[in-house]
Amino acid sequence: MLYREAGQFKNSYGKDQAIFPIRQDRVVAIVFILLALALPAVLHDDYWYNAILIPFLVFSLAALGLNILTGYAGQISLGTGGFMAVGAYACYKLTTAFPELNIIVVFLTSGLFAAAVGVVFGLPSLRIKGFYLAVATLAAQFFLIWLFNRVPWFYNNQPSGTIQSPPREMFGVQVIGAAAAPEFRYLIALVIVVIIALATKNLVRGRIGRSWMAIRDMDIAAEIIGIRPLQTKLVAFAISSYVVGVAGAMYFAVHLGAAETIAFDINLSFRVLFMVILGGLGSILGSFMGAAFIVLLPILLTNLFVGGLGTAPATAKHVEFIVFGSLIIFFLIVEPGGLARLWQIGKEKLRLWPFPY
Repeated sequence: MLYREAGQFKNSYGKDQAIFPIRQDRVVAIVFILLALALPAVLHDDYWYNAILIPFLVFSLAALGLNILTGYAGQISLGTGGFMAVGAYACYKLTTAFPELNIIVVFLTSGLFAAAVGVVFGLPSLRIKGFYLAVATLAAQFFLIWLFNRVPWFYNNQPSGTIQSPPREMFGVQVIGAAAAPEFRYLIALVIVVIIALATKNLVRGRIGRSWMAIRDMDIAAEIIGIRPLQTKLVAFAISSYVVGVAGAMYFAVHLGAAETIAFDINLSFRVLFMVILGGLGSILGSFMGAAFIVLLPILLTNLFVGGLGTAPATAKHVEFIVFGSLIIFFLIVEPGGLARLWQIGKEKLRLWPFPY
């Protein structure tokens, strides 16, 4: 009875096509955003920020970028870690070359470099698709990691090959760097993620998003009705790589603080892909749900097996791999729509409850 749209009349096309057309959805979204913004005032536990909240925001943004390409445009990519590395190293070079540049501008500019690289490696999608496109993006993953590892200019000729986030301030408060409080790093990540998520939601609901979904469903039919595959696919690669690049810059500067190329290896690409699969392809909400699931599950399993049952940490890690693999197979067979589809089904049942359905 609480989740009904009865009596909520819409007298314009804009209101009918709003991001949250049902009042209850708008209220829940606003409450969640306000609670997230107010969290630093009541939560002062560094573990929650460093191990849960900040990784959740960063990986949500990375999963969102991959979902644009794979979920909405239907273009398979296994090079997410490489594109995140582009954003991370671009962020490092910008912060060291332009010390006075605002850190928000640095993050957003780092995504532009990743977008340019994504367009270059997206060119094969004009001729190949499916498994062959996955191999092409996998080659991009290995090439980019090799490039950043072998060219000393990218890490300013540091003997260790490690890039470190220099301290930066906003409004007199240090927001990144070794001495930055986790509350401020969390807030800057939250603001960027919310803005990009809302912009992406509007984008996929418009003409560009409909073109992506048409190419995904049947590219030949989409071309017949006037959609240009060249432009549509390259725009998908550019925007997806841009979002992933911003996520990579935040992964380096906000979450890790210091990184090597191994932090962006193929395991990171698969981890983000698992978030998209479990959360739901073609769903903005699914990107956040998948990221939350992947971030929280290892912590819960470690606390259960190591802290509760007293098993060895290696055993808990093996159980984690088994659970991840089983869940991916389960969702691919039983519910390809992922967690987002289960949430949608639950909302549909709530709209009819307590009547039969």
